[in-house]
Parts: sequence; structure tokens; C-alpha cells
Amino acid sequence: MTSPIRTERHDDILVIISNNPPVNALGAAVRQGLEAGIKQGVADASIKAIVIRCDGRTFFAGADITEFGKPMQEPGLGTVIDMIEASDKPVVAAIHGTALGGGCEVTLGCHYRVAVPSAKIGTPEVKLGLLPGAGGTQRIPRIAGVPLALEMTAIGNPISAKRALDAGLIDKIVGEDSLEADVIAFAREIASQRPLPRASEKTATADPEAVEAFKTANARKFKGFDAPAANIRCVEASTTGSFADGIKTEREEFMKLMGGTQSAAQRHLFFAERQAAKIDDVPADTKKRDIKQVGVIGAGTMGGGISMNFLSAGIPVTIVETAQDALDRGVATIRKNYDNSAKKGRFTMDKVEQMMGLLTPTLRLDDLKDCDLVIEAIYENMDVKKEVFGKLDAICKPGAILASNTSYLNVDEIAASTTRPQDVIGMHFFSPANVMKLLEVVRGAKTAPDVLATVMALAKPIGKVAVVSGVCDGFIGNRMLSQRQRPATEMLMEGARPEQVDAVHTGFGMPMGPFQMSDLAGLDIGWHRDPTRIESIRDALAAEGRWGQKKQAGFYDYDEKRTPSPSPRVVEIIDDFRAKAGKDKRDISDEEIVERTLYPMVNEGAKILDEGMAQRASDIDVVWIYGYGWPVYTGGPMFWANSVGLDNVVAGLEKHGIEVAPLLKRKAAAGETF
Repeated sequence: MTSPIRTERHDDILVIISNNPPVNALGAAVRQGLEAGIKQGVADASIKAIVIRCDGRTFFAGADITEFGKPMQEPGLGTVIDMIEASDKPVVAAIHGTALGGGCEVTLGCHYRVAVPSAKIGTPEVKLGLLPGAGGTQRIPRIAGVPLALEMTAIGNPISAKRALDAGLIDKIVGEDSLEADVIAFAREIASQRPLPRASEKTATADPEAVEAFKTANARKFKGFDAPAANIRCVEASTTGSFADGIKTEREEFMKLMGGTQSAAQRHLFFAERQAAKIDDVPADTKKRDIKQVGVIGAGTMGGGISMNFLSAGIPVTIVETAQDALDRGVATIRKNYDNSAKKGRFTMDKVEQMMGLLTPTLRLDDLKDCDLVIEAIYENMDVKKEVFGKLDAICKPGAILASNTSYLNVDEIAASTTRPQDVIGMHFFSPANVMKLLEVVRGAKTAPDVLATVMALAKPIGKVAVVSGVCDGFIGNRMLSQRQRPATEMLMEGARPEQVDAVHTGFGMPMGPFQMSDLAGLDIGWHRDPTRIESIRDALAAEGRWGQKKQAGFYDYDEKRTPSPSPRVVEIIDDFRAKAGKDKRDISDEEIVERTLYPMVNEGAKILDEGMAQRASDIDVVWIYGYGWPVYTGGPMFWANSVGLDNVVAGLEKHGIEVAPLLKRKAAAGETF
């Protein structure tokens, strides 16, 4: 097989070039080629310096993670990097695109680093539950200091070439279009300079105050995760002993993480997110429809947030409301959100004006006639939605995609109100729509393949992770959510307190529990509005005006900052309701709460898979992680069920008299996983 690495001589400079598309991943063949190239340059007396660069759109953008979990093929990346650093001739990295993970570590082993202005470098391994395991945690602090090393390893976001230059991680920035020539010239300039700057020979200065400040500032972000703490320990180790000692610590911590459940879960999610974009029965080369103009019906919280996704991507939006004050309010909210982002440095004010300039507010549905995609984002009422889609059918041009943001209504019924059901699809954004990453794409029975392919492809430029769902009540996410809410309420009738149930869920890693979520959404949502009709605890709370956070009272009491505290009145209401129902109060364990709220979600996920409402179990995991805040380090509900053991899930369901989904039962009996 042809090696992805080749070498070229430029008089006394040897250039080692990688051509391993799409991202020059550091697989075994690349490592072997780099090793051979360095040996060639070192052995040739006529070569004065060596340059490492990459063809294509990027420098080495990381390890080949398909090799994870497989037997290691020599040479290991650490061995190659040590060889680069040990070279008695200067080695220069020529960086364009991104130098990430192992790619960043390769640059750190080089004696010099030259980059184009648009380049970025970073060590994002923490996002896979890992750490840079080829010397990154030891070389970054020795070159750039502890504070930046902590940020780069434990948070994992890449930094710009300019910031890297200021920190000493890059030695020179050169022209975007002249990288190779400029690096060869640079290599010639420094060819005779000695001693060679080697990161492993530098000393990292301890900075305990910076470490403590970093831990405090990121405590909430790091909660529940193993990898950030391991990265911090390794960076600290760089300041307390020799380079060899630090590498030993790095290796030990890396192996612990690699063998742990969290990294397995995070790597599962990495692949799951990419897999979710693939539609089993729609070819990848299906021709997409052009989306150059988008219409949004409704300027409320959802409509405004949806519009922002497209405006931020440079796609013009026509937003429609029924009343001028509602329209003005919606546009003002969009501007306020952008202004706030600008104050935080995310946008310039020029960019804000540019995005707002793409927005056309109107009270006329007819103004949507030229839109390529129209998204309806009005309240959840089937009759109203059908009326709107009937009007859109008459107004919109042929080939326009008509989408509903419904969170649980039947998309096929909505599509039937038009003469073009093939152009109708569900696009369920999650609130706040300009922030939440998930987009549930609901495929109707008659949705055309190119419509589905177009909407799935559109997700990426608007910053969303899209997952296909079939048509069923609540689709994937809300259908599973209902299986958590119902038993949670039942347990209040049996003796649990709202704060106990919620604490189990937040302790598990959820952003909030079922009753905190209810208070946030509003207990009046879906309430029948008759204060004399008390059929549930929720009815009793709503009848007293305890509608949640907006009323400073729901399942909890809230202060002016919306901080919750347990409510004595809620205890009275629950106790009274329980007494009237003739139920006995008992102690409920945290384990029972898990078995009765989380196991039924897995059970429902199995039904969703069996019915073909989700393409694959990993899609369900993506929905719950990006749409509902399920803890990333567990990999999502279906992956978590695998780690718990499907037989244990089945036993827990049966113990509480819950009918086990056939697919779950079959897989557990066969010793299989999702």
C-alpha cells in the first residue's frame, strides 16, 4: 500500500508531507511514515533542517480514533514525537487548518512552529473523556505556562494562531498562501542555531493559585466528569518532577481514563452524532433543494429563536405575526439577544447589524410566497396548524418545504391539510431554539427523500445536531420524557418529596429533575383551567395559582432570583391529596426512584426502536444528550442501559410491575446490548 507520507528535498531542507484525507489523522501508516521521514533527514548529512507539513485542508487534526480499543501498532505517537524532538537537526512544523490532539502534540515535539493566521491548535481529548497522551500535558506547561495548559487540556477548546504566538506555542505567523515557501525559508534561517529548543528540557513553574482558581471557576462545568481532573493532575505533575516523571503520570492517567466507562461513553457519543446524520434509506448523494430564503410563522420565544439560527448563518428570514405589537416584541427580543452576545464578545456590532439586516418582519402570510423553507412555530393546536398549512399550500411556491415545529402533534395529519404532503416535514427545535443543539427532524409517511435530505443537511450550517424521528406522539424525546414524569408524580402519592426525586436526577447528572422542569415550563401548560376540578396534585397546585417559576410558586417556592426552596404548602397539598386517595405513606429509596423513572425511559426507547420510530439506539442517545441534558459521561439512556446491564433494567422494571418492551426483553435474554 502506498504510504500517506512522502518526502521532498528543497536543497538542504527535507520536507515531510502527509496526505491522509480528510483530516490527516495520525493512524499507524502516518506514524510509520513520519518515523521513516525523520530517520531519513537525520541520516542525510546534506540535510540541514526538516519541515513537517500536510496536504489538504488541515494539519494533523488528531489521532485516528478508530484505532481506540484495538491492539497498538508501532510506533506509538509518543515514540514518534520523542524521535522528532531528539533530532540533532531542527524540525519545523508548518501549521494550517487545525493542529488538534495528537497533531498539536506533534508540533510540540518539533523545535519550531510556524503557522498561517487562520490556524488553530488545541488538545480536545478531554471531550472524549481522555487527555493528550503523547506528552501534551507535559510540554504545553513547559512552553506556555500552567494557566494556558490547564485551559487547553482540561477544557479542550482550540486557540488561535495569534494567541498561540503570544504564548510561545508558535514561533512565527506567515502568509496564508505561502506557507511552504515561508517555512522552508524560516528553516534555512534557523538551521545552524544551537542549542535546539526542546520542550522536554524546559522547566514548568508551579502555580498553585492558578490551579485552584481554575478549579473553582470551572467546578460546575466539570461536575461529574473524570477527565478534567485527570488533565489537571497531569499539568500539576509537570511542575513537581522531571519530564520522565510527568510522562509516567500522564500515561497512568491516560490508561485509567481509556479503560473507564466515561471515555467509552463520550467516544460512543462522538460516533453517534456523526451516525445520526445518515439516513438509512436515503442515498448520501441525494440532490438537495436550495434554501436561500426562510420564512418563520410566529415571533414568540420559539419563532424568534428559530429565526436567529438562520440569521446567524447568513440566511435571510421573513418572520410573520398576526399583530404588530407581537411582531415588534419578537424583533426587539432578537435584537436584544444579539446585543447581549455582542457585549460578551461573540459578535461585533457590525455583525449584529448585518444579521438584523437579513430579517424581514411582516403581518402578511403572503410575504412568504418566495421562501424556500417555511417553519410554523405557533402554539400546539392541531386545528390552528392545519388552517395555517392550508393557507401556506396556496401561498408558497412549488418545491418549497413546509415544516412544523410541533413537539408532539401528528405531522401526517398536518401534511394532509395540503395538496403537497411530500413537501411537509417536522422540524422540532428545542427551547431556547437559538441555544439548544438538538433538531428532531420528523419524517412523515409521505415526506419526499430530498426534503428529508435537505433538512438534515441544513442542520449543520445552523449549528444543530439533527436526528430523524418517525411520526408518533411526542416523537423520540418527549415520548420518553412522559415515562419519567408519570412515575415521578406517582411516587409523591406514595411518600417521596419533590426535592428527593429531583435530587436523584441532578445527582445522576441531569440539569434538573422532573419537578424542577415542570416549574420551569409552567404548571398551567395543558391545565384544564377549572379550579374546582382537582384530579391530580398538579391540578391542586395550579388551582392555587402555583404555576411554577413565573409565579414564584409551583412544586417549590422561589425567591426573586428564582432560587427554589422546598415548600411547606406543597407538602400539605400532597399529604391531603394522598389522604383523600386512601394511600399509605412510606419511605422510597433513591434506587427505587432510578428504577421507576429512568428504567421506563430505556423501556420506551426500546419500543421506539422496535416500531422504527428511531433509526438506531445511538440516535436516541443523541436526542437525550443534546435536547434534554442527559449527562454526556453516561453516553445517553440506551448506552447507559448497556453499562447498567439490560438484565438489571428488565429486573428493575418487572419488580415495579412495568411491562417490559419485547425488544428489551429479547436483548437482555440473549446477553446483547443496544
